[in-house]
Amino acid sequence: MRLLLAAVLASCGLALITPVGASANPLDCPPNCDRIPRSAWIAPPSIPLYDVYRWPDLSSVSVTAVTPWFQFEETCGAPALGSDNPRSWAAAARSTVTAPDRQWHLRAQVLHWRGEPWRWGQVAATVFDDAVAMLRACQLGAPSVSPSVTTDEPTRMAAVLSGPGRSVLHEYLLVDPRNSTVTELALWSSAQPSVPWRPVPDAFVLDALAAPLCTAYIGSCR
Repeated sequence: MRLLLAAVLASCGLALITPVGASANPLDCPPNCDRIPRSAWIAPPSIPLYDVYRWPDLSSVSVTAVTPWFQFEETCGAPALGSDNPRSWAAAARSTVTAPDRQWHLRAQVLHWRGEPWRWGQVAATVFDDAVAMLRACQLGAPSVSPSVTTDEPTRMAAVLSGPGRSVLHEYLLVDPRNSTVTELALWSSAQPSVPWRPVPDAFVLDALAAPLCTAYIGSCR
């Protein structure tokens, strides 16, 4: 049903959105908004390993995500997105912080669909559902990668993906249909990391991803 709704909306021309980078945008905006507000990003101290890496304000390093792939899709060798994929209709921004080998890298993304949340919230939920299904099927595209879902809830997910050479990816993904937004946080190392992972409850990170969306998209969580 969600996919059918998305297709109908696209065919009606309701999905024409011009993505805008987050760094030039005001702090907050209404839910019917074609940008990623600066306040939509997770607070750096809430990101795992902040005590070691002192992550920056993610809005200050964000760029427009023309092709909003999730980090696990690269790890899993997922097929390229078609031009009719609902993600191509979203305003999307990405923040990336890279590091040398055996250190942790960070990527965060925010995707927002402009329009009435009762419509576009369902589209956002479809994107989330499809992404979770793709992560579960990771070994179809990357047989050497082992995914383990650690939180599986209707609107949020966390997983750990282990790969060759003791590479590891911690993936957090969340959808809020009330403001038609999907947000992602990923931390990974391409080899055995020299900095050990500091265990953090999934709920802490997912809550920290969710809270800014209610502020950024004014009145969406009432």
